[in-house]
Amino acid sequence: MNRNVHDIIKQMTLEEKASLCSGLNMWQTKAVERLGIPSIVLTDGPHGLRKQADPADMSSKTVPSTCFPSGAGLASSWDRQLIEEVGQALGEECQAEGVHIILGPAVNIKRSPLCGRNFEYFSEDPYLSSEMGTHHVLGVQGQGVGTSVKHFAANNQETLRNSINAVVDERTLNEIYLRSFEGPIIDAKAWTVMCAYNLVNGDFCSENPYLLTEILKERWNHEGFVMTDWGAINERVKGLKAGLELEMPYAGPERDQMIVDAIRSGELEESVLDDAVERLLKVIFHTIDNRKEGFIYDKEAHHELARRAAGECMVLLKNDNALLPLNTKQSVAVIGAFAATPRYQGGGSSHITPTRLDAALDAISALAERGVAYAPGYSLMEDVIDEAMIAEAESIAAQQDVAIIFAGLPDAFESEGLDRTHLNMPASQCALIERVAAVQPNTVVVLSNGSPIAMPWLNKVKAVLEGYLGGQATGSAAADVLYGFVNPSGKLAETFPSSLEQTPSYLNFPGGKNEVFYGEGIFVGYRYYEAKKEKPLFPFGYGLSYTTFAYERIHIDKQSMKDTDTVTATVTVRNTGSRAGKEIVQLYVKPSDSSVVRPIKELKGFAKVSLEAGEATTVSFTLNKRSFAYFNTDIHDWFAETGDYEIVVGPSSADTPLSASIHVRSTEIPFSKVTRNTKFHELLAIPATTQFAKDAMKESMASLEHMGAVFAEGMGDEGIAQLLKAMKEWKKYDGIRSLTGMLGSGMTDAQLNQIIGQLNETLGLKNASTK
Repeated sequence: MNRNVHDIIKQMTLEEKASLCSGLNMWQTKAVERLGIPSIVLTDGPHGLRKQADPADMSSKTVPSTCFPSGAGLASSWDRQLIEEVGQALGEECQAEGVHIILGPAVNIKRSPLCGRNFEYFSEDPYLSSEMGTHHVLGVQGQGVGTSVKHFAANNQETLRNSINAVVDERTLNEIYLRSFEGPIIDAKAWTVMCAYNLVNGDFCSENPYLLTEILKERWNHEGFVMTDWGAINERVKGLKAGLELEMPYAGPERDQMIVDAIRSGELEESVLDDAVERLLKVIFHTIDNRKEGFIYDKEAHHELARRAAGECMVLLKNDNALLPLNTKQSVAVIGAFAATPRYQGGGSSHITPTRLDAALDAISALAERGVAYAPGYSLMEDVIDEAMIAEAESIAAQQDVAIIFAGLPDAFESEGLDRTHLNMPASQCALIERVAAVQPNTVVVLSNGSPIAMPWLNKVKAVLEGYLGGQATGSAAADVLYGFVNPSGKLAETFPSSLEQTPSYLNFPGGKNEVFYGEGIFVGYRYYEAKKEKPLFPFGYGLSYTTFAYERIHIDKQSMKDTDTVTATVTVRNTGSRAGKEIVQLYVKPSDSSVVRPIKELKGFAKVSLEAGEATTVSFTLNKRSFAYFNTDIHDWFAETGDYEIVVGPSSADTPLSASIHVRSTEIPFSKVTRNTKFHELLAIPATTQFAKDAMKESMASLEHMGAVFAEGMGDEGIAQLLKAMKEWKKYDGIRSLTGMLGSGMTDAQLNQIIGQLNETLGLKNASTK
């Protein structure tokens, strides 16, 4: 329906406009009936619809809906199409329940494995997280239902989340923590964004102009509206000025009155409110126009999708002597309370009521031809080592061909609202695993957890299957994988550390009472482990299959490129095993040299391919400027530095057998103006100033070489040569101010200032200061 939003705004009273900026109740926005502005319904997500029967009551019962794997599991599929299919199903269920906007996806980075909400988040890598979030949004919004990408931004812990100030440098914030939001917002055009509770660099996210206006609205051109996380408001008028449109939930009439009073007193321009109302109305009307009245979704089809998704997400971490897949003729002991009572979702605002629930014990019992012996092994109510329960488990395990232990983290160990303090599983479960493995050499452990755990028992069991929190079909999906009806193809979207002390943020998580310092900078996840040459328990991108794959060839269509060009890398992969399977091909980019500190390599492409036994396929990746760029804080933008880069491809971050090299030439200027501190290497990389830099360096080196020889007296010819070679290399990174002074080329400050002016004019950087 065509509506003139500007005309509607002109007809609204000041009070009516202000009223749209806060909720009606817990889950609805306000209506203005006289102007045909309806109320819309929002509800929790992101891996299932959490609609409460009474929208005014947060404690009311939730309606049944399909519980899909949580974000940690879905990301382990590395499957864009699958994520989009799950998004489509979520959109269908929203339509059936009259929901206009579902709150999700959650794309925050897994800075530490201790974050209590990591089960909702996709990855430690911003590119993977962005791609997963993008296709989630495309799936949901393709059904005419809005999404709210959350939690913007740097919401990486639950400890003091309402008041903690995340202190993050500009480069890290943009390269790691904001990058994961780019795809869902820019490419998928998410209708709304949810701001986080915490502060970032001194400003609450709800009133942070850098985040809400400079980044979101101006740089990324977001056209929808920003809402608060529930209760994430500090100062209402300040928030509106910064770019916050909607406060949720309803918190009393005084909130709207604050806006009215601020405009009448002159504190706030009415145009700011009008802009906010325009954004709100566009989304509200868009959701109404896409409403499908009387829509009914297929519950069985959605459950089967949940089962397929869970199977695609599971990661085979260990499989000694090819114990898996199991044969249905083998006798089996199923052990662990999780086998009968699955841990299938996380706690907090994403906790939903499933339409049905598959238990692994039932699914395995239906497949095992000789029946199943079962023992719970541990209590779900308390972490107490029960000798009688373990003895029972040992007894049945010793009598069967295989023992399958279902273990992991109970609800109390990880949830929204609290962070973990360690990586340990319950002691009762660890004791059970070790005791059973001691009497049954063919022991398999199936894990249910939302984030990495320590595995002191790893060397004592033959196989480990990471199931994450697999949703309502996790039990049947586990049976599918254990018996080989589904060949495992998931790979870790996060590093599993060997110990908590090994983690990048160990010294800076969760911070003090007021702030948390992101001291590890850009070295999050595998970026840290590789730079430190630390061997984790399992690396990023790792996962086994029941078949094998060979990486045979890589080809790039050019050996050099400008940063305005693209390059295509083509990779040949073959299934060298005896059964069909899927492989996740991962492409990373390694800068050979850089003037700034950079990770050894970063993920810049991936593809999931399905191959029959013996079949080969080619996978193509297109790389552009952003594939080679870092965030340059001098120009406050992405910059691909001139230099050589290596493109490496393989099955995980720790295994990249294929490589090809390319030279990238920057066409951009890496600074906003030439100053006395502009580096020679920066001028060398710009064609218009290359010759000046070469000549100036040559002149400057003469006196530097003389001084170097003095310093190196007594070092011998070889020592002098080495020192002069180092000085020549260092010179590239000196500021051009080194042309003056004791070690300069005899240039005066006045002459240098004149040259700086000429350089700025040459580069089109006019009116630039020499300072």
